[in-house]
Amino acid sequence: MAAFTRFIALGDSMTEGMCDEIIDGKYRGWADRVADGLATESSYFSYANLAIRGKLLHQVINEQIPIALGIIKDQSTLVSFHAGANDVLRPKYQSEVAFTKYESGIKELAQSGATIIVFTVIDRVESEGKAAELWHERFSAFNVNVRKVANKYGAIIMEADDARWLSDKRFLALDRLHLNSEGHWRLAQAVLEKLGKNFDAGWKIDLPPVEKKPWYKKKGGDARWLITFVLPWIWRRVRGKSSGDGRSAKYERPIAWS
Repeated sequence: MAAFTRFIALGDSMTEGMCDEIIDGKYRGWADRVADGLATESSYFSYANLAIRGKLLHQVINEQIPIALGIIKDQSTLVSFHAGANDVLRPKYQSEVAFTKYESGIKELAQSGATIIVFTVIDRVESEGKAAELWHERFSAFNVNVRKVANKYGAIIMEADDARWLSDKRFLALDRLHLNSEGHWRLAQAVLEKLGKNFDAGWKIDLPPVEKKPWYKKKGGDARWLITFVLPWIWRRVRGKSSGDGRSAKYERPIAWS
């Protein structure tokens, strides 16, 4: 695959980079790390990251895609689109409605001539019960839609099934939703490999087996997680607020990236 001269990242908190290391007041994230790798191939490389935490699918499409279309060059521009998971987590989520929105967004991007990469997500979690069943049901349908749209418009698919390590909690931050620094690094290397670029094969090395925690430590961790992350999330939903309210993108215009 030819060298990319521009990379534009679209999406929500996953692409913004939460909860990776913070550099100059911004989360780094897998997209920044992919930009690091792509920049080695072109002295004219530039990078934009329009992703903002908490954004829903229609917001990414309506707010970020128009900006992206204005800064896409041609097929030498890589555009990553990772959006829709926040919608799936909402009580009134409708797969058919989301599919229509998702396709409209990818269609617009594809018509620009840019190279598009999209992502499926882990559809099975380690938990059991109704919540885990609902997660599997919704995210399985989400993944089916992503694949249909990607195949229709010639987008590259970054398959979560090829990166089962994503379900290992040791690659997740304390909120159990976003990747930690090791997780972001591994995802970046997986993306670079998918694109046929230089990557660190160390991302494929499995971690040693997990040591089981005593039941009281597990319950204590679950309680802290509930109080620290779940309840604030519910409180924002009740008030109709989003973690991304009032925030702007990390790099809304393409910047030279070395």
